[in-house]
Amino acid sequence: MAPHNKRQRKPAISITRSDYERLSRLAQSYALRMPDVADELLAELDRARVVGDGRIASETVRMGSTLRFTSDLGEDMRVTLVFPGEADIAEGKISILTPIGAALIGLSAGQSIDWTARDGRIHRLKVESIEAPIQPSAQPAAIDLRPAT
Repeated sequence: MAPHNKRQRKPAISITRSDYERLSRLAQSYALRMPDVADELLAELDRARVVGDGRIASETVRMGSTLRFTSDLGEDMRVTLVFPGEADIAEGKISILTPIGAALIGLSAGQSIDWTARDGRIHRLKVESIEAPIQPSAQPAAIDLRPAT
């Protein structure tokens, strides 16, 4: 078993093409304002297997997914992964532009990942269950109000 202070290898993740494209643009737009989190999100996107929007497993965390995770801190939380403007920790809505949000994208139920908190401490979380977004295909269109050409 690896020593406790060593990072574990990150698990394989999958992401939909629309989430990949939108999150890539989002991370690039935040590169100067929030470089650490933007870099972490870009690193997750770089290692993700990109799949068609209709071909992602329902047990995969994507934008708008509600999930339950447990952590090495004894937490057992139910949260929804959202874009920054929708974040509200009181309602359990976690922004993708937080260290934990970037760590969650693309994980499947049963997978664990190490993530680095803003204080520099490394924590481990495990995804216990995932509820698919109610309208996953509507997520990108809900923000992009330009008429189709």
